Amino acid sequence: MYVRTIRRKNKNGSVVEYIQLAHNTRHPEKGYSRAEVIYSFGRRDQLDVEAIKRLVDSLCRFISPEDALKIQGETNIGLSFISSKPAGGAHLLKGIWERLNIGSCLAKALKARSFTSPMEAALFAMVANRALAYASKLAIEEWAEKDVFLGIGDKIQVQHLYRSMDFLLERSDAVQREVFWSKAELLNLTVDLIFFDTTNTYFETEDPGNSELLAFGKSKYNRDDLPQVTIGLAATREGIPLRCWVLPGNQSDAKCVAQVQKDLNSWKLGRVQEHPENRTASLKSLGTTRILRVAVTQ
Repeated sequence: MYVRTIRRKNKNGSVVEYIQLAHNTRHPEKGYSRAEVIYSFGRRDQLDVEAIKRLVDSLCRFISPEDALKIQGETNIGLSFISSKPAGGAHLLKGIWERLNIGSCLAKALKARSFTSPMEAALFAMVANRALAYASKLAIEEWAEKDVFLGIGDKIQVQHLYRSMDFLLERSDAVQREVFWSKAELLNLTVDLIFFDTTNTYFETEDPGNSELLAFGKSKYNRDDLPQVTIGLAATREGIPLRCWVLPGNQSDAKCVAQVQKDLNSWKLGRVQEHPENRTASLKSLGTTRILRVAVTQ
């Protein structure tokens, strides 16, 4: 299959060129080769160049970038294909990250500390990995270097990931509060009603040790034989997350609600109290979700 150009002479003596996509077939009776037109692109001076570019780009999906460069003759000027990294997903996440002012919230929390490690970059790398190609902390180091373009400018090492997690745990409440108020202004949130739900995750160990969080409790995965932690999430009536918690695995939902009320009251949302529906609604209609009411919205 090939592209050919044919010329036709008009009555007025002018010559017009036509571009065609053709391939050679053999005449069934006489046996000689002849050109068979598959598609005509039209007159050369009236070509839809953009449509041809789209066609070429579509065809290039089926060959490697290196072969595409060779076919286009780019290697003649000393260029060779080395590698490529996907960037679209990370670029979108980075835009959301910046729109929610997460970077500035972290910078405010980091201001009082003299970290030499790229803490914000490490945290963004973990968030991007969780969203795009979930892997272990050890695997993130290689993923960030070889498999994706994060646009962070710093080489991420495993030690940076663990240090940033320690920092985030230490400043968790302050960072979550700053991020919430940033998106509350951006999304014009009204926090008059809060929904709180819990789940848990268990650990493959028989001895929880002296952990303040890891404990035996009623497992939602039917693994009461293993120690667990409880994970809680509070969200607005629109489903926008407010804050998350990691709580002791043997703590009841009622006690979790008391912790949520205590923590959110320090956010100056108003006076957070348990909604009466928690006590009157049936378990079937309410499920495990608890409702909190904010008495005064500021």
